[in-house]
Parts: sequence; C-alpha cells; structure tokens
Amino acid sequence: MSSEARRQAIRDIAEKPAPEKVECTPCPNPDGIFADDVFNLTSMKEFLPSGVFAKLLKTVSEHAPLDPEIAGDVAHAMKEWAIGRGATHYTHWFQPLTGATAEKHDAFLEPDGEGGAILKFSGKNLVVGESDASSFPSGGLRSTFEARGYTAWDPTSPAFIKRGLNGSTLCIPTAFCSYTGEALDKKTPLLRSIKALSGQIERMLKLFGVEDGGTPQITLGAEQEYFLIDRRLYLCRPDLIQTGRTLFGAPPPKHQQLDDHYYGAIKPRVLAFMTEVDERLWRLGIPAKTRHNEAAPAQFEIALVFEELNLACDHNMITMDVLREVADRHGFVCLMHEKPFDGVNGSGKHNNWSFGTSRMNLLSPGRDPIRNAMFLTALTAVIAGVDRHGELLRMATANCGNSYRLGANEAPPPIISIYLGDQLTEVIDRLDTTATGTRKGRPMQLGVDTLPPLPQDSSDRNRTSPFAYTGNKFEFRSPGSSQSCSGPNVVLNTIVAEALDEILSELESAPAGAFNEHLQAILKRTLREHRRIVFNGDNYSGEWVAEAERRGLPILRTVPEALETLLDEKNIAMFRKYGVFTAEELKSRYEVYLGDFRTRSRIEGELALIMARTVINPAIVKHLSQLGSALSAAPLPELEEERNTVAGLYRRLVVAEKELEACLAENDAEAVRSAQGNVRKLTDTLEKLVDDDLWPLPKYRELLFVY
Repeated sequence: MSSEARRQAIRDIAEKPAPEKVECTPCPNPDGIFADDVFNLTSMKEFLPSGVFAKLLKTVSEHAPLDPEIAGDVAHAMKEWAIGRGATHYTHWFQPLTGATAEKHDAFLEPDGEGGAILKFSGKNLVVGESDASSFPSGGLRSTFEARGYTAWDPTSPAFIKRGLNGSTLCIPTAFCSYTGEALDKKTPLLRSIKALSGQIERMLKLFGVEDGGTPQITLGAEQEYFLIDRRLYLCRPDLIQTGRTLFGAPPPKHQQLDDHYYGAIKPRVLAFMTEVDERLWRLGIPAKTRHNEAAPAQFEIALVFEELNLACDHNMITMDVLREVADRHGFVCLMHEKPFDGVNGSGKHNNWSFGTSRMNLLSPGRDPIRNAMFLTALTAVIAGVDRHGELLRMATANCGNSYRLGANEAPPPIISIYLGDQLTEVIDRLDTTATGTRKGRPMQLGVDTLPPLPQDSSDRNRTSPFAYTGNKFEFRSPGSSQSCSGPNVVLNTIVAEALDEILSELESAPAGAFNEHLQAILKRTLREHRRIVFNGDNYSGEWVAEAERRGLPILRTVPEALETLLDEKNIAMFRKYGVFTAEELKSRYEVYLGDFRTRSRIEGELALIMARTVINPAIVKHLSQLGSALSAAPLPELEEERNTVAGLYRRLVVAEKELEACLAENDAEAVRSAQGNVRKLTDTLEKLVDDDLWPLPKYRELLFVY
C-alpha cells in the first residue's frame, strides 16, 4: 500500500468514473417483469395439475401441512419452469447462523446409464436436502465428526431463479437443521415464532367473537441502508477489505453537517446502479418501492412494500445479495457494515412490524367498540412484552458492527423504550386514570367508547426512539444494516405471544356478561405495571439514561452483556414454552454470537496493529525525515515545533501499538477494542499533520465524495 496507489485510484476515477456506462438504460415495464423469475401462484397454476395446485395453495396460503403425495408433481413442475428460464442447477437456499445466505448447487443432469443423460428433479430432491453441517457455526449443537445437516423446503416462500453471467440456478428457500432436529439457521425459529403469535391471534379473534376475520398474518417492511464507494479506492483500504469498516480515518471538515446529501439529487452513476437493482428485484418478485440518498455522504436507502414476515425476511436477504452483486458490476462496493466511517451516520435496518390477519391490522386503531378493544388489547400486549423482555430486543441487535453505531449519529441508544406519541399516550391514560400526568377527561369504557380519530402517522416521528409506534405498526430502529431481520422478529413475535397469552387466559375466565369490564380491568392493571417502558422524549439525552436507571430499565452497553440475556432462565422458559427455541438452541446461539463478536474484534485488532506498523508508521517516519531535512536547511522555530509535535504523537502511537499487542496476547475482546481505539485516535490526529502526498490510505474526503 502506498500513497501513489491512492493518488492513481483518484486519477482513474476522474478519467473514467465507472467500468461501464453511467447513464440509466430504460427499464422494461415493471408490472410486466414483476415476479418473472419466481415460481409463484401464477406459475404454479400454469405448470401444476389443478388438484395438486389446490393442495399446494392451501399449504402456501393457510400454512397447512404439505401433502407428501404431491411433492413429485411439484418438483417436476418446478424443474420444467426453471429449465424454461435457463436454469441448469438447483440449490436449497438457506440462512445459517453466519448471518449470510448459503447454497450448494446440484445439476439437474444425471447419467441415464446408456452413455447419455437426463434432466431429473424428484420430490425427495425438492423437500429435503443434505449438507455438511460441521462447517457452519452451531455453538456446540454439532461436533465436527457429526457432519450431517438437513435442509427442508419452506413452501410458504416461493422458489426463484438466481441469474449469473453465464447461467441460472433454481433457488429453493429452506430451513436448515441438524440430524437430530436442532435448528441451525435463522428461518426455523422465525417460522416457529410466527406459529406462536398466529395461535394467539386466532384465540383473540374467537374470544372477541370475530367471525371470518381472516387468517393470522404478521407483516414486515424493512428499510435497508448502505454505503457505496468506488471499488478502486476500496482496494486501497485493507481495513475495508478485511472488516467492512475503516479502522483509521479522520472525518473531513465537511461531511454531513450541511444536510445537503439527504434526499438530494441522485448522481447519474448511482442512479444507474439503483435502476438495475430495482429491475433485478422486481423480476424476483421483491416489491422495491423507495430509493433515496441518506443523511451521510455516499449513503443510500432502499425500502420495500410490506409483506408477510417470513417472505419479507427472505426478500431482505436477497436484496442485500443483489445490492452487492450489482454494485460490483458498476464499479462500486456496497458496504453493509453498521459503522463503516467514524463520526458520520451509521447504517441501520428499520424494522417496521405489525400483526393481525389477512383482513385487519390489530395495530391499526378501530372505529367501532370491538375493533377499538382489540386494538388496545394488542397494544397493551406489545407494551407488556417489550417491558418484560426489553433486554432480549437489545440482544437481538447486539453484534460487533452495531456496537459502534448504537447511540451514535442517527441511531437509538442501547436502552429499549417505546414511543407512543401524545395522542396514543392520552388514550392509555384514559384507560388508567391513576397514571401520572393523566389528561382531563372521563375514563374510557371499553365496549362502549370508540377511539378518538387517530390517523396513520398522527404523531411526529421520534427518531431517537428505538421502538416507535407510527400509526399502524411499530418501527424498531435499532437493528443493524448487516443483520438478518429474523432475529429481532423472532423476539418480537414471541414476547408478544406470551403477553397476549397471559391477557387472553385471564380473559377466558371472565364472568358471563362481564367481558368488557373484565377486559378493562386487565388492560388497566397491565398498563399500570408496564408503562415505565413508554418514553416520548429525547432518547439521546443524558437525563434519559438517569431516568431509565430510575425506572429500572436494563442498560446493556456491551455486546457480551446483551448476549448473556439468552441464558436467563425466564427467557429460556418463555422460548421453550412457545416452541421457538430449546434451551440447547439458545445456549448454542449465545456461543455462536459471542464467538463471532470476539473473533471480529480480534481480526480488527490484529489488522489495526499490522496497518499501523507497516502502512502508517512508515509514512510518519518519512514525514519526520522531511522535516529534519527542512530544519537542516532552514532552522526555523515553527518547523522545530511542528517536528516536535509529530514526533511526540509518534512516540505515543508506538506505545499504544505495544499496548494493543499486549491486549491481543491476553485475548480480551473489550480490552482489544479499547486499545485499538487509542491507536486510532492518535493515527487520526497524525493524518491531519502528515504530508498529504505521503499518506497511504484514501481519506474520508475521498471515500465519501469521490464516486
């Protein structure tokens, strides 16, 4: 790595911005290409016999068990459809605990025994696959010699075509489990949690006397943030290549202070990238809706239309893959790290979550007494669940990358609270007239009163809140951009299922003719017990930290602290009760996630030490040598002062490097991160003093603005 490589990359970008044309090519009609590469209901109906299609439709739409007798017909139809679109291979596409997606490709081609070949894909190939489970993290669930793992088809998420430069592959979304049935992936617990909450929704409809209310449905709309930087500058940064974030780099005088990038005009080269991303996603049936510049320079966002939760989680994983692949084609690198640049906005994945049925959203205010009561019951369950298990929501956002983001620019702190807004807070105050600060007005009577008008997004957004009600959903703002949506939503589904279960169990014992009175008493008591979690103020303020401590809310500042909540007996009991995780599966995830944090922290520490000693130190020494030569020619006091300043910082840097080395030897992740921070602080100070022609790494002013 040299300063010349940095300067050459900038010259190359100036002469040729991208390896391909930057103008936007016309996109085919979106409605004409939408889901063209998806084996959806339309394709199923075309390729399947009517009787088989009817049975599969029941499985897809009502989550009924799959009839094993139709597997062969479905496999044949899927193969014919995929081959017609150029597919030569198929893969069981799954989501292991690495946080990424995984796939093993098998060709449809099989020898026919007579010197030729046939194209074959059986029902067994479709429904179950086998993979080497020993090479994926399992946290002790599998030993290295216990290699067998199974992928199981998820018929509720449609198969799709993944297109490459020279071929296409049929991707079949699947769960991934061990030989003995333990979940080794992100999808299996998600499906279990959906079942748990769906069961409580059905129970709620029955208790409230709602007939033909539709099938339970949990929905998600994910907002994905990311950075784009030019690949030529990326290749000059070993830290970006190895860790996805800059381990060194001083913020430039101008970055995001002027708010001139947010929603600004999109540069032609970026727009060309976004246009191709949209087209790729639309062909995959992914409803990409919104694209725009985000707050930080070189930062962007893509948002999808709300979908059923399991499908939305799959679609977000596909979206991340497409963003990376298309970025490469346009000479960019797409950074999904939560904090790739120090001192500017990090990237999150806002998780817009709601639940109800195919015909009603239980988090949307009603206009009649029954819907009103159901809405307030659902809302109370969310408040109780988040208060009782806020530490689990914090855990679900705890990873190495997000630890640099939470509490920083445009990211909520690691304290879980709920924002309801003034109007909805007044509603729950009217239910509980003993609440502090209750507004004037008579108590609300469930079963009689209707809610006051509460239009969607009736209150201003609280961008500092980690969990905000926004009219017909809750926006969980803490998840990081690189994280799977499954983790946070597994927690949300399960904690709300538990809270609903408790409310409904008590409600089932209501005396005849006293349903509304009994419900009112339950909700009033529950809100009184759990309203400490509601906070409508500024979550960034120091006063809120003190107030949260006074309220007894958990404040889990580090990743290890947050992950330990997985081992809490009350949490183990809850997940086990609702069939989401076994105790062994929870312990395995604790081991996997803690190991990931420690490993990534060590990688960052080792790389920071290597870069400091072999890339940055030589540049500082050259600068000191030049200052020495200048002093010999002209012994000026100003030069002497500059040399002494740089030399003093350099001596401190060398000491800090030795301290980092010692921490690495002790293998203490938190100590490594602290020592690494000291090395960075000194290096970033020296970056502003060393001759720019000598500095070897592309600077923030180049990474964030030259593209």
